[in-house]
Amino acid sequence: MGESFIRVEQVSHRYANGTVALSSITLGFNINQFTAMIGPSGAGKSTLMRVINGLVRPSEGQVFIGDTRISQAPEATVRQARRQIGMVFQQFNLVRRLTALENVLIGRLGTLNPVASTLKLYGREDRELAMGLLERVGMADYAWQRADTLSGGQQQRVGIARALAQQPRLILADEPVSALDPKSSEQVMEILQSINAQDGIAVICNLHHLDTVREYADRVVALKRGQLVFDGSVADLSEEVSRSLYYDEQQSREITPILATQLSFAD
Repeated sequence: MGESFIRVEQVSHRYANGTVALSSITLGFNINQFTAMIGPSGAGKSTLMRVINGLVRPSEGQVFIGDTRISQAPEATVRQARRQIGMVFQQFNLVRRLTALENVLIGRLGTLNPVASTLKLYGREDRELAMGLLERVGMADYAWQRADTLSGGQQQRVGIARALAQQPRLILADEPVSALDPKSSEQVMEILQSINAQDGIAVICNLHHLDTVREYADRVVALKRGQLVFDGSVADLSEEVSRSLYYDEQQSREITPILATQLSFAD
């Protein structure tokens, strides 16, 4: 797959309250790869995403975006490197009073000079790019509609367009479909898959439903209690491994029949 674009080397993170979120994680993420990150709640998935994009500095270890080591770099260097990473959030994080188009244009702020950025003085090329991205995600007809009037699935598609407006090399999607209905979830996952396949943009996606993982991902990274317990292809993620992620003596009574069905990898 070539040299890794994102690398985390022996990364550990302990929060101020003493909680160990990550323990000695070493991973590389390549361009052209769709990676699903899985594991039970509290496994460290969201913390790892925040470490990757520089929002959290690890307690130990190194993080590289390209050739830039961001784990100990000045904040200005981290912000510069972070422009290569687009974020898609579980709760969309749109500015509700702005239109869909204006929300997508926010993804261009990092390319503007300080004055233009402060005043949101977007150029013609930026606006054309934003409209094209809305069309790509099926939201061009809603360009002038306020974000707070859109459905959850529509908002998430605008969020993806905003991430693409950065022209990133990597998209981090933190549980992007957990708040959506099945049809909207399918639309969002198909868009993310097409971005990876057609644009060669790496995607790292936190997911809970293993049937979704199996359908869309190339690679699976599994965390449990802050430790890396699996890294491989979907084909190698056996039922035994998947069950071991969610079933243990403390959790077994909390697992519902629905989740047990989701964990099945029967053909």
